[in-house]
Amino acid sequence: MGVAESGADATGPGQELRYGTAAGWWVIVTMVLGSGIVFLDGTIVNVALPVISADLDVPLGGLQWTLSAYLVTLSSLLLLGGSLGDRLGRRRVFITGLFAFTAASIGCGLAPTIDWLIAGRALQGVGGALLIPGSLSIIASTFHPDDRARAIGAWSGMAGVTSSIGPFIGGWLIDAVSWRLAFFLNVPLAAIAVFAARRHVPETRAAHKVPLDLTGAALITAALASISFAAIEAGPMRVPAATVGIVALVAFLLVERSSSYPMLPLHIFRSRQFSAANVTTFSLYAALSASFFLVTLRLQISLGYSALEAGVSFIPFTMLMLVLSPKAGQLSVRIGPRLPMTVGPVLAGIGMVLFSRISPQSTYLADILPAMVVFGLGMALTVAPLTATVMSSVEGDLTGVASGVNNAVSRFAGLLAIAVLPVIAGITVGGSLEAGLDAGYSAAMLFCAMSCAAGAVVAAIFIRSARPIQPIRHPSPLVASGDPGVLQDTDDPAG
Repeated sequence: MGVAESGADATGPGQELRYGTAAGWWVIVTMVLGSGIVFLDGTIVNVALPVISADLDVPLGGLQWTLSAYLVTLSSLLLLGGSLGDRLGRRRVFITGLFAFTAASIGCGLAPTIDWLIAGRALQGVGGALLIPGSLSIIASTFHPDDRARAIGAWSGMAGVTSSIGPFIGGWLIDAVSWRLAFFLNVPLAAIAVFAARRHVPETRAAHKVPLDLTGAALITAALASISFAAIEAGPMRVPAATVGIVALVAFLLVERSSSYPMLPLHIFRSRQFSAANVTTFSLYAALSASFFLVTLRLQISLGYSALEAGVSFIPFTMLMLVLSPKAGQLSVRIGPRLPMTVGPVLAGIGMVLFSRISPQSTYLADILPAMVVFGLGMALTVAPLTATVMSSVEGDLTGVASGVNNAVSRFAGLLAIAVLPVIAGITVGGSLEAGLDAGYSAAMLFCAMSCAAGAVVAAIFIRSARPIQPIRHPSPLVASGDPGVLQDTDDPAG
């Protein structure tokens, strides 16, 4: 049931949702709740890893696969998920993703072995690939152009908070009951999100339906899975797996280049703004994913924090994201995105340097809190302008693809960082987790700092502040389509 069907705050002819209205807030909060389940789950799993390791007798390699199995399916299918939303209806695919993610979460919570858990995490990635791109493209396609950056900023900040409260909630659940309950938490949250989406979110879709690129989806999935296997697993299969991954990746690019209806239209990268924003995304989220993975392990394994104490340590990061992300989105509208997208990653990189100083002798106030604050400031300053820049760089019919590309880039960055960085930094995959962290933790954090710095350089050189957030080409009127709650994109540039 769409907005028009429910009769509550429906958009009408010549209208779009406005920031600050009841209808606008319902859409933002519903999208945050839906996509936030995915972000929340990811950070909860980070906190749960040491307990999972002890319960299921899993070395570091198994923990890497617990994260990477999810990231493989998520990053490889995000583009397809965005295309499905544009074609079949963004709200419909978003709700389908919620059902799939919840079912997989139940499987994870019941997992008797690490292999079962890894399989469940892979299925979670499939569900996440359906709902994550829809959350952002729904906002981009329903809000008035003048309010779009503020709405995206509010979504970015609140979604960031869901990621940040994950360690706190997860830590409490893990210490009080079991790590399995952290997965079951998704069930009631998803039920609320489905109800709110059906009642308060209008359906939107692209004007022109195109065939789905299933060949491209299969090739990119094979490429990412093979590359991940080669990065994590040692032994004689590493080289063949890497070869298969590279061949599949090249084949994917060739298929996308020649296809009339590609999952990834390569011409989208002709936009310098779009390409530069995604390079910055890659650099920043590689550092973010690796640091959350390693800092959480460092706090629990090396410093003896409980799961709850490790979660509470991230509260300053949470609060900064909550308070400052919407303001950063408004700032980028006034001064353009280049300055916040340059300064933000620099601050995040300084936070990584401070994280590198955490040792078994560290105290929270002297060592951990300053790192959390500086890192939180950098991320809060960057995320909303970065997201708005990506979404403003494409035409309306490509909003689902743009959202899918940006989310896929961020997840692929996390996938590579978690798989490769421990090896580069000298953290051993087998044997004692504590010994491995002692050997390579500081080096890994410094690599993360350099990744942030690279993102700042790209933004400073290639992001242009002069270009405002552009209107997305979707119609003002509601077009009769059999569902009075459906908004359809048109080719009218005046829309």
